[in-house]
Amino acid sequence: MIDVLYFAWVRERIGLPREQVETSAETVRELVEELKTREDRYAMAFSDVSALRVAVDQELTDFDARLDCAREVAFFPPMTGG
Repeated sequence: MIDVLYFAWVRERIGLPREQVETSAETVRELVEELKTREDRYAMAFSDVSALRVAVDQELTDFDARLDCAREVAFFPPMTGG
């Protein structure tokens, strides 16, 4: 079981701030593919992963990151400064 957190417009599209997910995914990319098959709202939220950033256990990473022993994955749009 892994905690999946959604922020900003990702949360708005999916309709949840967080959920626990049972997954067999070995990488973030595989987790995204599993989520996209759940419902249209997930498919829409993850339709363009280049518009997303991801953190595994609160460390920024990429979509090829492994989920070995991960407890949390967070998805959010790129942050802007200023």
